[in-house]
Amino acid sequence: MRKTIFSCCLLLLGALPSTGQGAYNIRINEVMTSNTQSIVDEYDQHLPWIELVNISYSTYNVRGMFITTNRKVLDKHLTAPQRIKLMSIIPNETEESNLKARQHLVLYLASHPVKGSTHLSAPVESPLWLALYDANGVDLIDSVSVPPLAPNTTYARYNDGARKWVVKAPDAVTPNTENFIQVTETKVAKWKRDDPHGLALSLLSMGIVFACLSLLYFVFRLSGSYMEHRHRISEATRSHPHFMSLLKAGKKVVQTAHKTTVILKEGSQTAGIDKEVYIAVISMALHEYLEKAHDMESNIITIRPKCTRWSNIGQ
Repeated sequence: MRKTIFSCCLLLLGALPSTGQGAYNIRINEVMTSNTQSIVDEYDQHLPWIELVNISYSTYNVRGMFITTNRKVLDKHLTAPQRIKLMSIIPNETEESNLKARQHLVLYLASHPVKGSTHLSAPVESPLWLALYDANGVDLIDSVSVPPLAPNTTYARYNDGARKWVVKAPDAVTPNTENFIQVTETKVAKWKRDDPHGLALSLLSMGIVFACLSLLYFVFRLSGSYMEHRHRISEATRSHPHFMSLLKAGKKVVQTAHKTTVILKEGSQTAGIDKEVYIAVISMALHEYLEKAHDMESNIITIRPKCTRWSNIGQ
């Protein structure tokens, strides 16, 4: 007999934590403080409302739980009966309070319980603080501070039970259905929301203009240098008719000097070749080329005879 009583006590103790844990699966999911065009109650009246959701995958009955908008209930010195007097109880006369998995329940605020099981007397003030207490009137299950809302807009979780809250437009409210925020705003609207004073847009515009001006500066600087170089060549050609021929000759001299360096290097590595012979031949060739004392045949140097007074000596 004693063993049977002891086993029953253990079962009861094990059931208490599971019951309390089930209450914490109930969340305040969406709140509307000013209702002029949203849902209506059984009397076709527009009332402020809140939505509860069961985020678990098991059924839980919320009857006997409390809703309050009075912050005085946070006083730890209050007894449970004193705190319950400041709250509105969720009636248990309806099957709607038996929330199944992922199910929602809409409750009307600033109303009177005699109007129906979904009507609560909790007043709606601005700013609004809303709390959900367990049936014992002691355990705080969920709470939210609601910012000032425009008519027919709601303050809702991003998804059912999510930590993130957002303000939903009148055409996006979801009473008695799953919360889902669909991104429909344009890029311009998003930019206005993220940068209301236009500071980022101004900085971006200035950066683009500065980058374009810098690019144009370098382009014109390079093109100007090129045109100046061409102009100098043109002026030199006009003032010195033989400038181009001298320029070509200079290029050939440079090429010849390079070839001379190569020949000297190869000659120094080969025994029996005199460097002075190379130098004399190259010097004579350059002299004859610059003085135009040879014909234009390739690879042939012709030395033209020149008569002087020394040519008559001995005759």
